[in-house]
Amino acid sequence: EVYGRSSQLRQHLEDHQIGYVLRVGCAFTLELNPATRLRVDALAATHLTGEQHWQTVTVPGSKGDRSYAWAWVATTSPRHFLLIRRHHLTGELAYHYCYVPPGRPVTLATLVAVACLRWPVEEDFEFGKDHFGLDHSQARRYTALLRHTVLAMAALAVCAITAAAAATRHRSAAPMPTRPDQPPPWDPGLIPLTVAEVKRLFNLITRRHLPEHHHLRWSLWRRRHQARARWFHHRARLEPRTS
Repeated sequence: EVYGRSSQLRQHLEDHQIGYVLRVGCAFTLELNPATRLRVDALAATHLTGEQHWQTVTVPGSKGDRSYAWAWVATTSPRHFLLIRRHHLTGELAYHYCYVPPGRPVTLATLVAVACLRWPVEEDFEFGKDHFGLDHSQARRYTALLRHTVLAMAALAVCAITAAAAATRHRSAAPMPTRPDQPPPWDPGLIPLTVAEVKRLFNLITRRHLPEHHHLRWSLWRRRHQARARWFHHRARLEPRTS
């Protein structure tokens, strides 16, 4: 929300014809017409009470597909919109202020896809910190900090490219459930190689505490366990929507 609150940032992006979808707080005000200006939470409470205003869109996530209800609100400006995300179970709302440069088509699916880009960005920072030492630095000068950041992100990029290449040769896991009472498969299969798992395998080249086959069996166990957890996570998400 800190970026969405910055009017200077929004103006800078618009001056350079750069579209954006920025998270804003519930107190953010919006001009619906020359005579009406509302807080976004008041707008949702008064104008979006009917289910006909919401559309369910499913996007891929780290634990399977994520499904939310989305509403798209126009403003007095033909290039500015409000995008609202609603959680199916809790009803929690998240607000996004959007700008689309002139000459570019805009659809709800496009705005939702841009809004959901924050998840892989957050995962990249998490991977960088947890597995590649992105924040393990005591550098105080710009040059030293830049070198450390470049080396950490280069290692992350190598593992990410390796995982992406391996995914094209991956044997698919068990199909996701379609009913909340569906029994689990006997073999859930394996999830594709993740960036973290590729990093662990790279580490076997330089250091190894136990025989190689021991580490490889643990790798297979982790991937099968994560596939099983993803299957049950997907089935659990079906229950509140069908009840």
